[in-house]
Amino acid sequence: MTLFEYDLALRKDFPVIAGLDEAGRGPLAGDVYAAAVILPKDADIPGVNDSKKLSEKKREQLFDVIINTAEAYCIATATVEEIEEINILNAAMLAMKRAAEGLGKRYDIALIDGNKTPDIYNPRAVIKGDGTSLSVAAASILAKVARDRYMIELDEKYPEYRFSKHKGYGTALHYEMIRKYGPCPVHRQSFLKKTH
Repeated sequence: MTLFEYDLALRKDFPVIAGLDEAGRGPLAGDVYAAAVILPKDADIPGVNDSKKLSEKKREQLFDVIINTAEAYCIATATVEEIEEINILNAAMLAMKRAAEGLGKRYDIALIDGNKTPDIYNPRAVIKGDGTSLSVAAASILAKVARDRYMIELDEKYPEYRFSKHKGYGTALHYEMIRKYGPCPVHRQSFLKKTH
């Protein structure tokens, strides 16, 4: 079954589907991002898949196509401060809740990538949802591209950490920069236990 066919089958019972996903749960730095997308029922966007399976260039191209095709979309975040205060899982759920609430359009079901759901109207967890549902895959691309762009902006603010290269993930280069310069204000302190 293709990603489009999965959504099509579901539309018999739930005509308006919102797909939700997050990006940035693993990195050592930066906000966590989430996106919610409502696609038209006939939208079958070629190339849309789990954002992790696509090249950066392909994700960038699809980002604009998804935004121009969507009936509604919203990209939202939870801050580093919120991550530290309520932990990364809860912060990711908060970002997804904000994205769903920011759609400004009613939906019948919200498909969430993974096994946990945020506190929103009629959520359904879909394991590997970004490789199963077109709506979730589209959300995964919006969240990933938006977060990568944000990390490139942070790179300009804190060039010594090379954020544009590793996007905040715990690569050897990133750990080396943290050891050399110490953490900066956008680092998640609770994630840095291993560097000290």
